[in-house]
Amino acid sequence: MNIPDASLISVIPLYTALLGLLFIPFTLRVGTYRIKNNILIGDGDDPEMLRRIRGQANFIETVPLALILLIMMELCGAGDTWLHALGALLVFGRIAHYVGLTEVGPGLLRPIGMMSTLLVYLVPSGWLLVHSL
Repeated sequence: MNIPDASLISVIPLYTALLGLLFIPFTLRVGTYRIKNNILIGDGDDPEMLRRIRGQANFIETVPLALILLIMMELCGAGDTWLHALGALLVFGRIAHYVGLTEVGPGLLRPIGMMSTLLVYLVPSGWLLVHSL
């Protein structure tokens, strides 16, 4: 089995690292709230706990596929401008969605964040289709 040359991927590791770092405070907000409010499992019928859980869970539900699409784009030769624009949009989208969903900031950020993330699904999917035909 041939292992791909890691130098083929130079842009998306930056956004993977940023998203990995971003996941830490999302997870810590759930864990610290659990400890503070003695909620050992589930949401304890606590609306704030549910918001924090969903903020973290939505991140982990959406980020992996988006990163796979971006990595595939990079491996297939997409330009750095495309990759940086989509990587930055994904980071922005995930922060905006989290802030709006967990009510840390304006609720309007939730749909803006989700639309940003869906755009990061749409553009690479289309790009990959066009470039694989």
